[in-house]
Amino acid sequence: MSHVVTGEAVVLELRPASFGVRSLSAMIDAVTNLVLLVLAWVLLGETLGTGFDAAAAQALAVSMVLFFLVIVPIGVEALTRGKSLGRLIMGLRIVRDDGGAIRFRHALIRGLVGVFELYFMLGSVAFVAALFNDRSKRLGDMLAGTYSMRERVGVLPRQLPQAPPQLLPWVKLTDMGRLPESLARRISQFLAQAPKMIPASRERLAVALANEAAGFVSPPPPPGTAPELYLMAVMAERRERDFARLSRQYAGARERGRRLHALPFGQ
Repeated sequence: MSHVVTGEAVVLELRPASFGVRSLSAMIDAVTNLVLLVLAWVLLGETLGTGFDAAAAQALAVSMVLFFLVIVPIGVEALTRGKSLGRLIMGLRIVRDDGGAIRFRHALIRGLVGVFELYFMLGSVAFVAALFNDRSKRLGDMLAGTYSMRERVGVLPRQLPQAPPQLLPWVKLTDMGRLPESLARRISQFLAQAPKMIPASRERLAVALANEAAGFVSPPPPPGTAPELYLMAVMAERRERDFARLSRQYAGARERGRRLHALPFGQ
Protein backbone atom coordinates (compact mmCIF):
# COMPACT_ATOMS: atom_id res chain seq x y z
CA MET A 1 0.00 0.00 0.00
CA SER A 2 1.33 3.44 -0.97
CA HIS A 3 0.55 6.49 1.17
CA VAL A 4 0.38 9.96 -0.39
CA VAL A 5 -0.11 13.14 1.68
CA THR A 6 -2.00 15.85 -0.21
CA GLY A 7 -1.58 19.60 0.24
CA GLU A 8 -4.52 19.59 2.66
CA ALA A 9 -2.68 17.05 4.87
CA VAL A 10 -5.03 14.24 3.82
CA VAL A 11 -3.42 10.81 3.62
CA LEU A 12 -4.43 8.86 0.51
CA GLU A 13 -3.93 5.11 0.36
CA LEU A 14 -3.05 4.08 -3.19
CA ARG A 15 -2.34 0.49 -4.10
CA PRO A 16 0.38 0.01 -6.73
CA ALA A 17 -0.17 -2.71 -9.30
CA SER A 18 1.70 -5.93 -8.73
CA PHE A 19 4.37 -7.09 -11.14
CA GLY A 20 2.23 -9.92 -12.55
CA VAL A 21 -0.86 -7.79 -13.19
CA ARG A 22 1.19 -5.06 -14.78
CA SER A 23 3.06 -7.54 -16.99
CA LEU A 24 -0.23 -8.99 -18.22
CA SER A 25 -1.52 -5.49 -18.98
CA ALA A 26 1.65 -4.67 -20.94
CA MET A 27 1.36 -7.92 -22.90
CA ILE A 28 -2.23 -7.08 -23.88
CA ASP A 29 -1.16 -3.64 -25.09
CA ALA A 30 1.85 -5.00 -27.00
CA VAL A 31 -0.18 -7.71 -28.73
CA THR A 32 -2.89 -5.18 -29.61
CA ASN A 33 -0.39 -2.75 -31.12
CA LEU A 34 1.33 -5.49 -33.11
CA VAL A 35 -1.98 -6.83 -34.43
CA LEU A 36 -3.01 -3.33 -35.52
CA LEU A 37 0.36 -2.89 -37.22
CA VAL A 38 0.05 -6.16 -39.14
CA LEU A 39 -3.54 -5.47 -40.16
CA ALA A 40 -2.68 -1.97 -41.35
CA TRP A 41 0.29 -3.29 -43.35
CA VAL A 42 -1.81 -6.00 -44.98
CA LEU A 43 -4.64 -3.60 -45.85
CA LEU A 44 -2.25 -0.99 -47.15
CA GLY A 45 -0.36 -3.56 -49.20
CA GLU A 46 -3.56 -4.82 -50.81
CA THR A 47 -4.69 -1.26 -51.54
CA LEU A 48 -1.46 0.08 -53.03
CA GLY A 49 -0.31 -3.16 -54.61
CA THR A 50 3.31 -3.19 -55.80
CA GLY A 51 3.50 0.43 -56.85
CA PHE A 52 6.22 1.31 -54.32
CA ASP A 53 9.89 0.74 -54.84
CA ALA A 54 12.08 -0.76 -52.13
CA ALA A 55 13.08 2.57 -50.55
CA ALA A 56 9.51 3.84 -50.39
CA ALA A 57 8.28 0.57 -48.94
CA GLN A 58 10.99 0.68 -46.30
CA ALA A 59 10.14 4.26 -45.37
CA LEU A 60 6.46 3.37 -45.18
CA ALA A 61 7.21 0.38 -42.95
CA VAL A 62 9.28 2.52 -40.57
CA SER A 63 6.55 5.15 -40.47
CA MET A 64 3.89 2.56 -39.65
CA VAL A 65 6.04 1.03 -36.92
CA LEU A 66 6.59 4.45 -35.35
CA PHE A 67 2.91 5.27 -35.63
CA PHE A 68 1.53 2.09 -34.02
CA LEU A 69 4.29 1.43 -31.48
CA VAL A 70 5.09 5.01 -30.44
CA ILE A 71 2.52 7.62 -31.46
CA VAL A 72 -0.63 5.58 -30.79
CA PRO A 73 0.38 4.41 -27.27
CA ILE A 74 1.53 7.91 -26.30
CA GLY A 75 -1.63 9.52 -27.67
CA VAL A 76 -3.99 7.03 -26.03
CA GLU A 77 -2.21 7.32 -22.68
CA ALA A 78 -2.17 11.11 -22.78
CA LEU A 79 -5.81 11.48 -23.84
CA THR A 80 -7.13 8.95 -21.30
CA ARG A 81 -4.88 10.20 -18.48
CA GLY A 82 -3.01 6.95 -17.98
CA LYS A 83 -5.32 4.36 -19.51
CA SER A 84 -4.89 1.83 -22.30
CA LEU A 85 -6.70 -1.29 -23.44
CA GLY A 86 -4.66 -3.57 -21.22
CA ARG A 87 -5.00 -1.31 -18.20
CA LEU A 88 -8.73 -0.94 -18.79
CA ILE A 89 -9.10 -4.72 -18.76
CA MET A 90 -6.90 -5.21 -15.69
CA GLY A 91 -8.25 -2.19 -13.79
CA LEU A 92 -5.03 -0.14 -13.78
CA ARG A 93 -4.09 3.47 -14.38
CA ILE A 94 -0.76 5.27 -14.70
CA VAL A 95 -0.48 8.11 -12.16
CA ARG A 96 2.25 10.45 -10.98
CA ASP A 97 4.27 9.66 -7.88
CA ASP A 98 2.09 12.10 -5.93
CA GLY A 99 -1.08 10.31 -7.05
CA GLY A 100 -2.18 12.92 -9.61
CA ALA A 101 -3.14 12.41 -13.23
CA ILE A 102 -0.32 12.25 -15.76
CA ARG A 103 0.24 14.83 -18.49
CA PHE A 104 1.51 14.59 -22.04
CA ARG A 105 5.18 14.84 -21.05
CA HIS A 106 4.79 11.81 -18.74
CA ALA A 107 3.18 9.79 -21.53
CA LEU A 108 5.87 10.95 -23.97
CA ILE A 109 8.75 9.87 -21.74
CA ARG A 110 7.11 6.54 -20.94
CA GLY A 111 6.31 5.88 -24.59
CA LEU A 112 9.76 6.67 -25.94
CA VAL A 113 11.57 4.69 -23.26
CA GLY A 114 9.01 1.89 -23.59
CA VAL A 115 9.96 1.26 -27.19
CA PHE A 116 13.50 0.49 -26.05
CA GLU A 117 12.80 -1.54 -22.93
CA LEU A 118 9.65 -3.34 -24.10
CA TYR A 119 10.18 -3.96 -27.83
CA PHE A 120 13.90 -3.66 -28.56
CA MET A 121 14.96 -5.48 -25.37
CA LEU A 122 11.88 -7.78 -25.36
CA GLY A 123 10.88 -6.58 -21.91
CA SER A 124 14.09 -7.68 -20.20
CA VAL A 125 15.03 -4.17 -19.00
CA ALA A 126 11.52 -3.54 -17.72
CA PHE A 127 11.53 -6.92 -15.97
CA VAL A 128 14.80 -6.24 -14.12
CA ALA A 129 13.78 -2.68 -13.18
CA ALA A 130 10.34 -3.69 -11.88
CA LEU A 131 11.73 -6.66 -10.00
CA PHE A 132 13.80 -4.44 -7.70
CA ASN A 133 11.24 -1.66 -7.23
CA ASP A 134 8.58 -1.64 -4.51
CA ARG A 135 6.04 -0.13 -6.94
CA SER A 136 6.99 -2.39 -9.87
CA LYS A 137 8.23 0.59 -11.86
CA ARG A 138 9.89 0.09 -15.20
CA LEU A 139 12.63 2.36 -16.48
CA GLY A 140 10.16 4.70 -18.20
CA ASP A 141 8.27 5.18 -14.95
CA MET A 142 11.45 6.04 -13.07
CA LEU A 143 12.36 8.71 -15.61
CA ALA A 144 8.82 10.10 -15.87
CA GLY A 145 8.02 9.96 -12.15
CA THR A 146 4.99 7.70 -12.53
CA TYR A 147 3.75 4.28 -11.49
CA SER A 148 0.84 1.96 -12.18
CA MET A 149 -2.02 2.10 -9.68
CA ARG A 150 -4.82 -0.40 -9.17
CA GLU A 151 -8.22 1.23 -9.63
CA ARG A 152 -10.37 -1.84 -9.07
CA VAL A 153 -9.63 -3.28 -5.65
CA GLY A 154 -11.77 -6.05 -4.26
CA VAL A 155 -13.23 -5.08 -0.90
CA LEU A 156 -14.44 -7.81 1.38
CA PRO A 157 -17.84 -7.10 2.97
CA ARG A 158 -17.34 -5.76 6.45
CA GLN A 159 -18.69 -7.96 9.21
CA LEU A 160 -20.84 -5.95 11.58
CA PRO A 161 -20.55 -6.72 15.30
CA GLN A 162 -23.29 -8.93 16.68
CA ALA A 163 -24.42 -9.02 20.28
CA PRO A 164 -23.34 -12.24 22.05
CA PRO A 165 -26.39 -14.40 22.81
CA GLN A 166 -25.70 -14.42 26.57
CA LEU A 167 -25.82 -10.60 26.63
CA LEU A 168 -29.01 -10.14 24.62
CA PRO A 169 -31.38 -10.06 27.66
CA TRP A 170 -29.21 -7.41 29.30
CA VAL A 171 -28.46 -5.20 26.29
CA LYS A 172 -32.11 -5.02 25.20
CA LEU A 173 -33.04 -3.44 28.55
CA THR A 174 -30.13 -1.04 28.85
CA ASP A 175 -30.48 2.71 29.03
CA MET A 176 -27.95 3.66 26.38
CA GLY A 177 -27.07 7.30 26.01
CA ARG A 178 -25.86 8.87 22.81
CA LEU A 179 -22.33 7.58 22.31
CA PRO A 180 -20.00 10.29 20.99
CA GLU A 181 -19.17 9.69 17.36
CA SER A 182 -15.45 9.73 18.07
CA LEU A 183 -15.83 7.00 20.69
CA ALA A 184 -18.14 4.92 18.49
CA ARG A 185 -15.68 5.19 15.61
CA ARG A 186 -12.77 4.08 17.79
CA ILE A 187 -14.76 1.12 19.09
CA SER A 188 -15.74 0.11 15.54
CA GLN A 189 -12.12 0.32 14.40
CA PHE A 190 -11.00 -1.74 17.38
CA LEU A 191 -13.58 -4.48 16.73
CA ALA A 192 -12.54 -4.63 13.07
CA GLN A 193 -8.81 -4.83 13.86
CA ALA A 194 -9.01 -6.92 17.03
CA PRO A 195 -8.34 -10.30 15.37
CA LYS A 196 -5.05 -8.93 13.99
CA MET A 197 -3.80 -7.49 17.28
CA ILE A 198 -1.53 -9.19 19.76
CA PRO A 199 -3.46 -10.47 22.84
CA ALA A 200 -1.92 -8.07 25.36
CA SER A 201 -2.64 -4.92 23.34
CA ARG A 202 -6.06 -6.24 22.38
CA GLU A 203 -7.10 -6.79 25.98
CA ARG A 204 -5.65 -3.48 27.20
CA LEU A 205 -7.41 -1.46 24.51
CA ALA A 206 -10.69 -3.34 25.06
CA VAL A 207 -10.63 -2.52 28.78
CA ALA A 208 -9.92 1.17 28.09
CA LEU A 209 -12.73 1.48 25.55
CA ALA A 210 -15.18 -0.44 27.75
CA ASN A 211 -14.46 1.86 30.70
CA GLU A 212 -15.00 4.88 28.47
CA ALA A 213 -18.27 3.53 27.06
CA ALA A 214 -19.57 2.58 30.52
CA GLY A 215 -20.43 6.21 31.19
CA PHE A 216 -23.15 6.05 28.52
CA VAL A 217 -24.62 2.61 29.31
CA SER A 218 -26.69 1.68 32.34
CA PRO A 219 -27.02 -0.74 34.13
CA PRO A 220 -23.57 -2.36 33.94
CA PRO A 221 -23.25 -5.74 32.23
CA PRO A 222 -23.49 -9.03 34.11
CA PRO A 223 -20.49 -9.76 36.31
CA GLY A 224 -17.62 -11.46 34.52
CA THR A 225 -18.46 -10.07 31.07
CA ALA A 226 -15.38 -9.75 28.88
CA PRO A 227 -14.72 -6.15 27.79
CA GLU A 228 -14.63 -7.08 24.09
CA LEU A 229 -17.97 -8.91 24.30
CA TYR A 230 -19.37 -5.88 26.14
CA LEU A 231 -18.26 -3.59 23.31
CA MET A 232 -19.73 -5.91 20.68
CA ALA A 233 -23.10 -5.94 22.45
CA VAL A 234 -23.13 -2.15 22.88
CA MET A 235 -22.26 -1.43 19.23
CA ALA A 236 -24.74 -4.00 17.91
CA GLU A 237 -27.57 -2.57 20.03
CA ARG A 238 -26.58 0.98 19.06
CA ARG A 239 -26.79 0.02 15.40
CA GLU A 240 -30.22 -1.59 15.87
CA ARG A 241 -31.62 1.39 17.73
CA ASP A 242 -30.22 3.87 15.22
CA PHE A 243 -31.71 1.85 12.38
CA ALA A 244 -35.11 1.75 14.08
CA ARG A 245 -34.99 5.50 14.77
CA LEU A 246 -34.01 6.36 11.20
CA SER A 247 -36.69 4.01 9.83
CA ARG A 248 -39.34 5.80 11.87
CA GLN A 249 -38.09 9.17 10.66
CA TYR A 250 -38.13 7.96 7.06
CA ALA A 251 -41.67 6.60 7.41
CA GLY A 252 -42.82 9.87 8.99
CA ALA A 253 -41.24 11.91 6.21
CA ARG A 254 -42.93 9.78 3.56
CA GLU A 255 -46.29 10.18 5.28
CA ARG A 256 -45.90 13.95 5.49
CA GLY A 257 -44.89 14.03 1.85
CA ARG A 258 -47.96 12.01 0.90
CA ARG A 259 -50.22 14.42 2.79
CA LEU A 260 -48.60 17.48 1.26
CA HIS A 261 -49.09 16.15 -2.27
CA ALA A 262 -52.63 14.89 -1.70
CA LEU A 263 -55.68 16.80 -2.84
CA PRO A 264 -57.56 18.94 -0.28
CA PHE A 265 -60.35 17.53 1.91
CA GLY A 266 -58.72 14.10 2.11
CA GLN A 267 -59.34 13.27 -1.57
